[in-house]
Amino acid sequence: MILVDWQILDRITRGFITVDPFDPSLVQPNSLDIRLGNHFVWYEESDDVIDPYRQDTIASGTKECVGDSIVLAPGQFMLAETLEVIGLPDNIVASIEGKSSIARLGVELHQTGGWIDAGFRGSITLEMCNVNARPVRMYAGMPIGQLVFYTTERAAEPYDRKAGAKYMDQRQATLSRYHENPRA
Repeated sequence: MILVDWQILDRITRGFITVDPFDPSLVQPNSLDIRLGNHFVWYEESDDVIDPYRQDTIASGTKECVGDSIVLAPGQFMLAETLEVIGLPDNIVASIEGKSSIARLGVELHQTGGWIDAGFRGSITLEMCNVNARPVRMYAGMPIGQLVFYTTERAAEPYDRKAGAKYMDQRQATLSRYHENPRA
């Protein structure tokens, strides 16, 4: 079941879902708007291969900045953080969706990592890409996406109790930690 506005407010007010900072005006009929944080990470153009099992290649050739705004160039891929830090209980999951107003500018909010497991706590790393032919300026603090919350059965092993939960309590835009997976 998707939570609606009054249920989202109720779960936040009672502390089942945590959102920090929380602005009640961001609650929509079926979602919670989330805002863009101020930390950005991107890869510089290079022919160097990124090997998902080697941390040194994942982190090499990256640039990062903290700022009030950033210009996303055409075709550019960038990681960004949400302003909000969220926490989910063991029976609520969330998906992150782009706002249509931002999508109409050509900015995609997430590539495939749009699922937030029950028990997750932290800021959300956004996987942004500009598919427009023109650069787009993005501002820290602007509503960038929305979280849709779903109630589920209680997870036997929510993310906060899962061994190897690589992104638990993450802050800032976080590079891939795929290298922590065992290689098959």
